[in-house]
Amino acid sequence: MIPIKVAGSAIRPAPRSPAASALQYLQPGALNLAALPPLSLYIHYPWCVKKCPYCDFNSHEARGELPEEAYLDALRLDLEQSLPLIWGRKIYTIFIGGGTPSLMSAKGLDRLMSDVRTLLPLDVDAEVTMEANPGTFEAEKFKSFRASGINRLSIGIQSFSGKHLKALGRIHDDNEARRAVEIAHANFDNFNLDLMYALPTQTLEEARLDLETALLFAPPHLSLYHLTMEPNTLFAKYPPALPDDDASADMQDMIALETAAAGYGHYEVSAYAQPGRRAKHNVNYWEFGDYLGIGAGAHSKISFPHRVLRQARYKQPKAFIEAARAGNPVQEEREIGRADMGFEFMLNTLRLTEGFSPNLFGERTGMGINAIEQTLNAAEAKGLIYRDHKIIRPTELGQRFLNDLQEMFLGA
Repeated sequence: MIPIKVAGSAIRPAPRSPAASALQYLQPGALNLAALPPLSLYIHYPWCVKKCPYCDFNSHEARGELPEEAYLDALRLDLEQSLPLIWGRKIYTIFIGGGTPSLMSAKGLDRLMSDVRTLLPLDVDAEVTMEANPGTFEAEKFKSFRASGINRLSIGIQSFSGKHLKALGRIHDDNEARRAVEIAHANFDNFNLDLMYALPTQTLEEARLDLETALLFAPPHLSLYHLTMEPNTLFAKYPPALPDDDASADMQDMIALETAAAGYGHYEVSAYAQPGRRAKHNVNYWEFGDYLGIGAGAHSKISFPHRVLRQARYKQPKAFIEAARAGNPVQEEREIGRADMGFEFMLNTLRLTEGFSPNLFGERTGMGINAIEQTLNAAEAKGLIYRDHKIIRPTELGQRFLNDLQEMFLGA
């Protein structure tokens, strides 16, 4: 999963040296964080076999032999150059996303994990997730991935229907989807299945069959995404026939009932988990934790005692590799200003169905909750949030109109 990119303060070119950047950001500033949040690592692998028509992630179709060694060299350089920003901090979760990271060779993944362990202190119980496409599943390769330190998979099934997989432009068919889950079960005790709904021409019963098929495999975690038409995608240019709003709402209601009946807790807008199986990496995002993102197009959010920093790497793999060799692959960085902090915090935490403690706002933003008090009052008056001295959470109405609720905090 790639971190959310949001509008905010003016973006400026990154400083020449990460070490100089670290010295700059350690200076006194406008915020006062009592403690730094948990830190995660995101690693981006930018290539895939074929670009899906709905995908707006930084992914590039693999043409010819991939420059795996050169890219792994650049990832190590990126990580080494980033160390001054996170010196002494432990990594609690790792997520290798893309693109299609499962295209990586077993040898390449082993080298990557070895580099990470060499350069960073990992928590003893660190969750290490890798995204995988069912069209790239090979049993022996995934055994090697497990041996290299991957302890959780996130499998992009999207649908168990051959018809809908074809409409989505996926490279796998329904048989490969089932086989991928079987291989995951054989090698991993923790994995996630990604499914999409409101697909072109999809009916409620077809969506139900997809979900019921997934539940037969008893995955520890399910991610269920509503298909959206993202800008600059093939679907945005040539929109397919999609279910209407009423049909989509019926699918959402069905998902809520079926997952609850199967014992899955709905803890985030699109995330459902068996007890004790929430995605630790994603929860860190939603709780406004920190993450260092390395690789082409990766984003970072890094806190210091008196400021919070956002970064973005060069998106094109070739440009990223060249910039890493030159000493700094960060193309853009900015501080989150006080005026934007409340919005950025609420943009993430309002996705959590159970909400958050008011104390978390102060811990992660370095500001008092009174900074957004007026907007909280307005949201509460509209019935979009519930709050007391222990919790702030979106109501059922707030969850249904989440975008509107989040936008209320823009400029709050």
